[in-house]
Amino acid sequence: MGVRKIRIMPGVTITNDRCLVLDEGPTAVIGDLHLGYESALEGEGMFIPRINTRSVREALNGIIDEYEPARIVLLGDIKHDFRRSSYQAREEVRQIVGLVSDAAEAVVIKGNHDNFLQNILSDMGLLALDHIDIQGFRLEHGHVDSGIRPVIIGHEHPSVKIPGELSGGMKLQCYVVARKEGVIVIPPFSPFASGNDLNPGPDAVMAPALKSCDVENAEVYGVSDMGLIEFGKLEDVSMLTI
Repeated sequence: MGVRKIRIMPGVTITNDRCLVLDEGPTAVIGDLHLGYESALEGEGMFIPRINTRSVREALNGIIDEYEPARIVLLGDIKHDFRRSSYQAREEVRQIVGLVSDAAEAVVIKGNHDNFLQNILSDMGLLALDHIDIQGFRLEHGHVDSGIRPVIIGHEHPSVKIPGELSGGMKLQCYVVARKEGVIVIPPFSPFASGNDLNPGPDAVMAPALKSCDVENAEVYGVSDMGLIEFGKLEDVSMLTI
């Protein structure tokens, strides 16, 4: 049975709510919301139920109630579409950022999907930043590596796949903690982000900061319906079955 939260080092707690919490503030850190995902697909002729923003809103309200953060950091890829967003997608971004701003100090970090994000935020009194430093950590999206350590990033959408002897197994989003190198990767907040399977090892890694790490010896914590699961090192995950 997993647990709801784990303190992975002094002042840093990871949670099964796909939210990392720093003691300073406290500060809640979430990333990869990919708001407007459905609108972007509709532009390509694909229609799916509009559940991303609703799910993000409900999860955010849960985090605000549970952890009472004084500051919330949106760690990049707030929007999904690389292009100028549709009216619907812009309103989804404004709605979620407004929810965060009403509850706490909002810090918006730009991700690689966040072209034109500042235009959306221009009349909300917020500036989209490349990074912020909190509690000795550099917080940045992760598509570009500043080289500053320790660092907390998103972008990777990390996940691990556990093979099943009698089924197809299961795939879980996860946190990755490369303790020696000072790199922490958080899972995506969007329910549509299926995750980048890290089981193949270093060749599967996308984020530059994580590429520079001994990934197979990094610690992995899976997010599941049962709570956080401590898998140990990434190299050990490939030996598991369910």
